[in-house]
Amino acid sequence: MIEIVETPMDIQKIIASVQDPAAGGIDVFIGTTRNNARGKKVIGLEYEAYVPMALGEMNRIANDVRSRWQIVHISIIHRIGTVNVGETSVVVAVSSVHRSEAFEACRYAIDTLKKTVPIWKKERFEDGEVWVGLEGKEQKQV
Repeated sequence: MIEIVETPMDIQKIIASVQDPAAGGIDVFIGTTRNNARGKKVIGLEYEAYVPMALGEMNRIANDVRSRWQIVHISIIHRIGTVNVGETSVVVAVSSVHRSEAFEACRYAIDTLKKTVPIWKKERFEDGEVWVGLEGKEQKQV
């Protein structure tokens, strides 16, 4: 399951998508919106994506994971739009024959997603907002 969604995720459904009798381990990364960043109170995040390219890159990551580790299933789901504090932004779930491969593959998938997938994050504060990754560049504070 490789998806970009605009609504809250069903984490149990995502975990179920990688369950398999052949898998001895499942590793899951759940990224949530925290209530602080840069020494300020965060009131929410906004995610935007170039969806066709983002899905293509997420599929490339899944295929890369399959070629590197003996995994059974992988799911990568990212949310776009408004994500409030405490809500889930991204889930990566990997099942594998052995736990070590599930851990390694899951970490590789989330780390690679953060570096390569065209999904952009804006942090919203009580006194303004900032696009993450554009710090230090001129941005209009709203």
